[in-house]
Amino acid sequence: MNKSALQIERSKYQPKIPASINGATKLVEGKATESVADQADIKKLFPNTYGMPIVTFENGAGNATAKEFNVGIILSGGQAPGGHNVVSGIFDGIKKINANNKLYGFLGGPSGLVDHKYIELTSDIIDEYRNTGGFDIIGSGRTKLEEVEQFDKGIEICNKLGIKAVIIIGGDDSNTNACVLAEYYLQKKTGIQVIGCPKTIDGDLKNEMIETSFGFDTATKVYSEVIGNIERDANSAKKYWHFIKLMGRSASHVTLEAALQTQPNVTLIGEEVEAKNQTLDDVVTYIAQAVANRAAKGLNFGTVLVPEGLIEFIPAIKKLIAELNDMLAANQAEFDTVAADEKINYVVSKLSKENAELFKSLPTTVSTQLALERDPHGNVQVSLIETEQLLAEMVAKKLAAWKKEGKFVGKFATQHHFFGYEGRCAAPSNFDADYCYSLGRVAALLIASGKTGYMSSVRNTTKPAAEWLAGGIPITAMMNMEKRNGKMKPVIQKALVKLDGGPFKYFASKRDEWAIETAYVYPGPIQYFGPAEVADQPTKTLILEH
Repeated sequence: MNKSALQIERSKYQPKIPASINGATKLVEGKATESVADQADIKKLFPNTYGMPIVTFENGAGNATAKEFNVGIILSGGQAPGGHNVVSGIFDGIKKINANNKLYGFLGGPSGLVDHKYIELTSDIIDEYRNTGGFDIIGSGRTKLEEVEQFDKGIEICNKLGIKAVIIIGGDDSNTNACVLAEYYLQKKTGIQVIGCPKTIDGDLKNEMIETSFGFDTATKVYSEVIGNIERDANSAKKYWHFIKLMGRSASHVTLEAALQTQPNVTLIGEEVEAKNQTLDDVVTYIAQAVANRAAKGLNFGTVLVPEGLIEFIPAIKKLIAELNDMLAANQAEFDTVAADEKINYVVSKLSKENAELFKSLPTTVSTQLALERDPHGNVQVSLIETEQLLAEMVAKKLAAWKKEGKFVGKFATQHHFFGYEGRCAAPSNFDADYCYSLGRVAALLIASGKTGYMSSVRNTTKPAAEWLAGGIPITAMMNMEKRNGKMKPVIQKALVKLDGGPFKYFASKRDEWAIETAYVYPGPIQYFGPAEVADQPTKTLILEH
C-alpha cells in the first residue's frame, strides 16, 4: 500500500481502550431483556436468542476461555470510518486470548460467506490498515443473509476453516441479519456464534447501550469542515445561497450534528417536519422567509442544510411513498413488463386519487425517481432525489412571486452540493479510532465468553476512553416489526432525532439567531494530534445527550 506522510504517522497511533478490558476480565450478566416493541412476534421468531441478559466486562479473574478458536469477519453495507480499527481490535483481541487463534475475512461482504471467498488476515496485513479509513482490507457488500441455503453455505465454510464465530460489522439491516443467523445456528446446534458491531455514519443505530454508531463522529466532522469552508466562501463572496444535502435517509442526525458544529442559516430536520405535519410548500415558505429576512438586512447569501431523507418525512409524500412501495411490491412482475415511457402512467393508474394527484404535481425528475429507482428492499432511493436542487428551485419561484408583490427586495442566486461519499471512508478521528478498536476487542471477549446474538457495546463515551464501559446487548432487544417489500419483518428499530432531546432543543434555541445573523463557525479539518480540547472531542450530539 502506498502511504502518505500522514498515514505513516497515523499507523503509529495506539488506540485507547476501556481500562476494564485492558487486563484480566470477567463477564457480569445483568437483567434479562425484551424487544423494544412487538414482543410476542419477536419472541416467536427468535425463541433461542430472545430475552438474554445485558452483559458487561469488569476487571477480575478471567472467565473467558483460552481455548484455540478461529473467527470470520464480514464488512456489510456502506463504508464508515473506523472499520479497519474494528478488524484490528478483533485480531489483537483473539490473539491475546490465544496466540494460535486465526482471523479470516470474507471478501466482498456477506456474499463472501455464501460463496466461500476469504483470506486469512495475518499481522502483516492488519498492520497495513491500522487507523486508516475505508473497508478495502476485505471489501464490503449488500447481500442480505435471509435464506436457509445461505446459512447452510456459511456452516460449510466455517466447519472447513474451524471458525467458531462470525462477526458481522454493519448497520441495522446487517445486524438484523446477524441475529437471524445466530438464531438459526443455535437452533441447528452448529456451535457457531454470531456477534454484531454497530456501524453507520447515519447515526440511527443507537439506544441506551449503543450510544453511537461508529463512523458518525468522523463523517460529521468531515462534513462540518467542508460546510465551514462553504460558509466562509459565502461570507466572502456574499452572493450565493448554498443548498447542502447531507447523508441520512431515515434520520436527520448527521444534519443536526453538522448544524451544531457550523451554525448555518437554515437547517431542516426531517423528524420535525413530520411532527408538525408540514407540506412541501410549508418547508419552501420557511426557507424563503429566511432568505427575505436576510435580504432586508442587505445579506443576499446564506447556507441551508437538508437531510437526504427529507422528502420521506413530509407526511403527504410519506403516505405516497408507502402506497408506492406496497403497490410496486404487489405488482412488480406486471410493472416490469410495462414500456419505459408508460411506467409513470401505470403508476398513476394504480394509486388512490389523493396520492395520484400529489404524484402528478411533483416535478418530473422527482416523480420518476419515486417510481423507478428502488433499493434492495424495494424502497425509494431517496439519496438519488436531488432535494437540495428541488428546494432551491421552489424557493426561487416563491421569491419571484413575492418580488412582484413587493415582499422581497433582494437577490437570490444558488449553488447546490451533496456531501455523502466524502465522509464515508475518511481516516478515523481519534474518537472513532479508539471507539472502533474497543468495539473489536469487546467482540473478541464476547466470543471467548460463549455469547451469540449479541452486539458489541462501548458506553460512557463522553468520558476519557479508560472510563468507557464495555459489554454486549442482545440484538433482539433492539428489534421491532416493520413492513418491507409488502411484508412484516423483524428489524432493528431505527433511532430518530428526538425533538425533546438535548441536541435538538439546543439547536432550536439558537436557530432563529443563526437564521438572521451570520453566525458561522468554521471547524477546520479533523485534528489527529494536538490539545485534547481539539483532537479528542466527541460529537456535539453525544455531549448534549449526556
